[in-house]
Amino acid sequence: MKTAFILCATSALASVWLAGAARADEVQMLDAPVIPLADVTFKSGQTTALSVGYGSGATHRAGEDAGLIYTITDRGPNIACDEAKDLTGADTDAMCAGDKDGKIFPVPGFDPTIYALRIEGEKVSVAGAYPLLGTDGKKLSGISVPLAKNPTEKPYAADGSLMAQNPNGFDSESLARLADGSFWISDEYGPSISHVAADGKVLDRLVPAGTEGDYAQADYPVHGKLPAILVKRELNRGLESIAVSPDEATLYFVMQSPLANPDEAAFKSSRLLRLFSFDRKAEAVKHEYVYQIDTPDAFKADNAKKARKQGDVKVSEMVAIGPDRLLVLERISKTTLLYEVDLAGATPLPARFDDVATKPSLEQLKSEDLAAAGIVPLKKTLIFNSDDHAGMPDKIEGVAVIDPKTLVLVTDNDFGIDGAKTKMVRVTLDKPLN
Repeated sequence: MKTAFILCATSALASVWLAGAARADEVQMLDAPVIPLADVTFKSGQTTALSVGYGSGATHRAGEDAGLIYTITDRGPNIACDEAKDLTGADTDAMCAGDKDGKIFPVPGFDPTIYALRIEGEKVSVAGAYPLLGTDGKKLSGISVPLAKNPTEKPYAADGSLMAQNPNGFDSESLARLADGSFWISDEYGPSISHVAADGKVLDRLVPAGTEGDYAQADYPVHGKLPAILVKRELNRGLESIAVSPDEATLYFVMQSPLANPDEAAFKSSRLLRLFSFDRKAEAVKHEYVYQIDTPDAFKADNAKKARKQGDVKVSEMVAIGPDRLLVLERISKTTLLYEVDLAGATPLPARFDDVATKPSLEQLKSEDLAAAGIVPLKKTLIFNSDDHAGMPDKIEGVAVIDPKTLVLVTDNDFGIDGAKTKMVRVTLDKPLN
């Protein structure tokens, strides 16, 4: 089967026909907006122009205008302290007092924000921006949260000074829109999920049971409704994907990576993620499932220069495409794989695997061990592989399903720290999702 790749710049259009076995029959680059953020001068004197990274997640609600999608930023511009020299011109000692595990937040006042984007032909424009707000209407923060059981990084400013952590901090990564205009968003810090009003006000934040005390000073309600074992998340590998069922009764969310349970070695070697269905009315997990991520060799573009490791593979987006049916995005950085996933046929994870005392833990099991443990993992079917299309952008993190044959993919440009711009792609499938 032949597939078409259409490249659209602001005023140029080029077409290249490629041979391949992908389901997608058309891939079209859109003219994504650049939203300037700030010019930041670091301690070294180096100045970097930053732009808003609005592509950490994307959503389109069925029944709304086909040209309207919503996206979300993450916590804001940030630089790993061990990369300080390359990106700021000053070394780790100067920028982070030698703390290699810290994070530099060059725009500490940044507030995670939901964006409304209007798509007309190949042109995309900003139709609205809704910063996350506390109960009192004040803007919240992207600075790391002070967590006791699942620590986050120490934050440093552009001048190298140590900042205080913030209980109002969100590292938002995905969103799903409801009929009343509100959203559910996911977060990597807690990890957590939150109900957010149409104007950006946080109505409720749900965190792992036993950690709600860490948010005692937060400017919004917090409840420990998520499984306590989620505190075992690997740092920066929390909840990056959330979806809502067509009847809006059920939320679905999945960990970005295997838990570090009992330790980081398990995270690095495991292929087994935890995917949850959550009853909105009862505010409780209905079922927990096992999702098997691919082995790193499946991501060909990422392996072009060096062999990648299992710990590099992650899930970065999820969309509900029917009752208990999901579209899941797996990636490393360059290769994007989209899978259809059906919860039917999978068995809920036995409750013992939510106990940290269980040995071996879920994350220590191999795929061949699942049957003996009474686990049938989720079945997944590949429907799109970006390696089949030359010119596809790196780091796709957002997927908006416009209709059963049309997807809009959005990249996370990391706020242009290294000069990257947000890119958007329209994918037309030759077979509908449902």
